Amino acid sequence: QVQLLESGGGLVQAGGSLRLSCGASGRISGTYTVGWFRQAPGKEREFVAHFRMIDNKTWYADSVKGRFTISRDAVKNTIQLQMDSLKPEDTAVYYCAASQSAYAPPKTDSYDYWGQGLQVTVSS
Repeated sequence: QVQLLESGGGLVQAGGSLRLSCGASGRISGTYTVGWFRQAPGKEREFVAHFRMIDNKTWYADSVKGRFTISRDAVKNTIQLQMDSLKPEDTAVYYCAASQSAYAPPKTDSYDYWGQGLQVTVSS
């Protein structure tokens, strides 16, 4: 069983930056896909970015492309999401998720394990 724990959320002004981190209590296989999703009040949970462990490939939602960067810290065994040029519309609860599929599509139902979520608030 894999348990995911997110850290790094908080409040920031528009244009600012935050870094989210996702760690795992169990072993994340080298063939997993690890992703970040977010859910704003009254909206569906949506894909943000993912990192494929098998080939280190990344993928981003159009809404965050060029502003967010997902990466792996092999020493700390974490997946990080660097969020720059934040906008008020980025305000949401952010979730780390892991899929047992090496090539998981960017959909919530493709992911097997989820973190508790953390709040990111961007003020205008």
